[in-house]
Amino acid sequence: MQDLSPRPADISFDDWWASTSNKIDGQARKWFNTIVILGAWSLWNHRNRCVFDGINPNLEDVLVSLRDELHLWSLASARGVSHLLASVPTNE
Repeated sequence: MQDLSPRPADISFDDWWASTSNKIDGQARKWFNTIVILGAWSLWNHRNRCVFDGINPNLEDVLVSLRDELHLWSLASARGVSHLLASVPTNE
């Protein structure tokens, strides 16, 4: 996973995502892209709550939101999402 992490030399999120996704094959690429999309969505929503609702930034809240979104996708029968759900940390 360290090889997939963004590096300081990566200029943009989009460039990092495209180049990293191309390094992965098959089902792992689908899982990777799903977690990147949901991660970005969760961060965006949390950022909006910080800006518009005045909450303090909190990584734990972002992870809870990510886990909840994965759970909803799993209930909607999105393939492979249950595998990702098992890998998201919980605070329980």
